[in-house]
Amino acid sequence: MQHTIKAPVTFNGTGLHSGLPANLTIRPAAPGTGIRFRRTDIALGDSLLPARWDLVERTPLCTRLVNAAGASVSTVEHVMAALSGCGISNALLEIDGPEVPILDGSSAPFVRGILARGLAAQHAPHQAIEILREVEVSNGQATARLKPAPMLEIAFEIDFDEAAIGHQTRTLTMKNGAFVRELCDSRTFCRNWEVDALREQGLALGGTLENAVVVDGDQILTPGGLRHSDEPVRHKMLDALGDLYMAGAPILGRYEGIRAGHSLTNTLLRALFADPANYRYVTIDRAQAALLPGAGVTSDEIPAVA
Repeated sequence: MQHTIKAPVTFNGTGLHSGLPANLTIRPAAPGTGIRFRRTDIALGDSLLPARWDLVERTPLCTRLVNAAGASVSTVEHVMAALSGCGISNALLEIDGPEVPILDGSSAPFVRGILARGLAAQHAPHQAIEILREVEVSNGQATARLKPAPMLEIAFEIDFDEAAIGHQTRTLTMKNGAFVRELCDSRTFCRNWEVDALREQGLALGGTLENAVVVDGDQILTPGGLRHSDEPVRHKMLDALGDLYMAGAPILGRYEGIRAGHSLTNTLLRALFADPANYRYVTIDRAQAALLPGAGVTSDEIPAVA
């Protein structure tokens, strides 16, 4: 069966890149409608943006949805990861600005809000996308691939010159609340030298040491340090989960990312759907439902550090 949130929940904050204030409200939605954003500050034209891979404008720093009328919402990946990780199939996300609030830089505030409201079961068939054969895309040293597997698995590898990050790898089977327990509190990160460069481009205007992990060589500049010793690679996995949910349904398969980012993951989805031999839609049975990322999660599983 499908699920939606039981009651609306609102989040207030500023966008990481725009620095603009925004209010985001997650509302219940009817079965089969999927995840959709609506710009409530747009009075004329189409303000509705389905969270779908073919509406993603590929950028390296965040995931940005743009519809045919030019309406857009950026930095949707963290809330998308929360919706996927909590098992929300249908929701309407109303936002009064161009960018989702960054909050603490992770998905934990969204997860906490969703689970506090609770999930409502919807008695409608729930479909998933089964990966039938390996699909791979690359860009320079970065690679992303999807391979057949009975449930969603995410494996990620990163490699940075900064000693505070270095080489990190992690693999998780995304079942039984693994996202909520292991990934949801991991924050976005950047190198200190990148901050000024981004701001010169009019980006990262809302970034602070309170909503991002900032590193400088072997130093963690963010007060309190890391929430996990491998928080950067965990955050990349969080991003991947959110970006993969742009497929429009849960994925049954293994995602592998090597130095991959938002743009490459979206390119991977485009390659997946370019050939019908790569995948098929399947109706999820009870046994498969128990293996989905949001099956049985509770707020008690959110890490105490978030």
